[in-house]
Amino acid sequence: MSDAVQPTAAEVRAAAEAVKTALDRHLAAVEHRSGDDDPAVYEAFNELAAAAEEYDELLYDRYDEVTPFEIPAGDDTLPPYTGPEEPNALSVLIRRDYAVVEPQRLLAQAQRVEAVEEDGATAAAGFDAASGTVHGALGVLFGEFEPDEIASRHKEFGLEEGDSTLWVTAADEPADPGEWLETPFEAIDPQRVVCRFDVSAVFDDESDDEEEDDDLDTDSELDEDGDLEPLDADR
Repeated sequence: MSDAVQPTAAEVRAAAEAVKTALDRHLAAVEHRSGDDDPAVYEAFNELAAAAEEYDELLYDRYDEVTPFEIPAGDDTLPPYTGPEEPNALSVLIRRDYAVVEPQRLLAQAQRVEAVEEDGATAAAGFDAASGTVHGALGVLFGEFEPDEIASRHKEFGLEEGDSTLWVTAADEPADPGEWLETPFEAIDPQRVVCRFDVSAVFDDESDDEEEDDDLDTDSELDEDGDLEPLDADR
């Protein structure tokens, strides 16, 4: 990081003070909690986690040092469920990330769709059609195929999967038609999330690391027991 964008020593100190304040608030919330699922404790936990993460980043940027804090992520960050026991309505929130790794394949697939829909007119128009740009091609393909089909055939469309998540939230009553269309993701209450499912390469990396550790442990045990002997280079 260049000196021009490095945080100042005062900013690092302020972040450290914020961590101290968040620690005090978290302890106070724990000491006065009303039960195992007290939302005040959850809120204080999140504030402490955010303050610790901010301090860790500034400390590293300024001094190239880190803290021993590890902020848990994933399902553990959701607050306790406080929605209706028997929901009358559900909302399913899905995010899937993709990288466009083969733009020409994407363009070709979109042009095929337009050619079929317009009985060959688009094929003659070529790149003057909507599918002639990556932006336009994405609109054509996502307008033609369901998101689940694109997810299962993403390689055919020149896409590479990234992280994805699915949240199921509960509601007391169904929303009125058109009620949330302008801001579909604005008013999501984490305490009404019934369940969530995350997919990320991060989890695969963690599994690989655990398997490697297990292999190393097994090899060490075998060597100590004498079941395996090192090869003699002189033989």
